[in-house]
Amino acid sequence: MSTPDSGAAPKVRRTDEYPRTWVVDGANVIGARADGWWRDRPGAARRLVAEIAAWTAAAKSDPAQSGQGELPARIVVVLEGAARSGIPAGEVGMAPPPATDAPPGRPPTVVVMHAPGHGDDAIVAAAAEAGPGPLVITSDRALAERVRALGADTRGARWLRECLGG
Repeated sequence: MSTPDSGAAPKVRRTDEYPRTWVVDGANVIGARADGWWRDRPGAARRLVAEIAAWTAAAKSDPAQSGQGELPARIVVVLEGAARSGIPAGEVGMAPPPATDAPPGRPPTVVVMHAPGHGDDAIVAAAAEAGPGPLVITSDRALAERVRALGADTRGARWLRECLGG
């Protein structure tokens, strides 16, 4: 089993009936980069979701850009506290990917979820509802243990930041 920043490839248990979902600890990933996010939490949330949406669109048109053997069907970004005011909850509208010779298909759906209370509890709930083998992206060790107990795999915030280009 992978640890938050081990670099180990997550186990793939995806099926057509239960496509893989990634659950992103938004606060943890935002805090993984010292870019002044603490001065504008709503803006930092908007930037993270925009980066994920752009990355998924580009990776769908050129899968080599994803750094993954397979893209998820869905990415759920959980936001808490002040970050919730940065972007509404729900599915994120995305621009179509650039025209290429890539096979037709849709990039992963990106969904913003607002945690009504503690973000960790919402992340655990999202992982539990995601079907088999979700990937939870967090560097919070206690949270990683909670979702692993549900059968989730984990990767650290730095891993997602690297996928997104830094």
